[in-house]
Amino acid sequence: MQLLIKNKSKESIAISLRRAGYRFLGKGEEGDEMTFIRILGVSGYPRFHIYLRVDKLSQKIFLNLHLDQRKTIYKGAPAHSADYEGIAVEDEIERIKRALQESE
Repeated sequence: MQLLIKNKSKESIAISLRRAGYRFLGKGEEGDEMTFIRILGVSGYPRFHIYLRVDKLSQKIFLNLHLDQRKTIYKGAPAHSADYEGIAVEDEIERIKRALQESE
């Protein structure tokens, strides 16, 4: 599920997401995309997975969220079981929105 929001916060988006329970995993190859996860299970799965990009010019945040149900089972295969829609994903988007509003 995708979310586009205006960055009104005085703190960095990484700090706001950390406060919401997310862990920074790293940046994409081009350096303009960041990856965050919030683990729900003791094995590391399921977990919410965010790909995030900030447009510095417009101060807009492009957030792409999905729920990874389990780890990739085939070596070298990028495919995994993930939910891009549904109640859990929608609820998490709302939780993230509230967390970002609290950091304004």
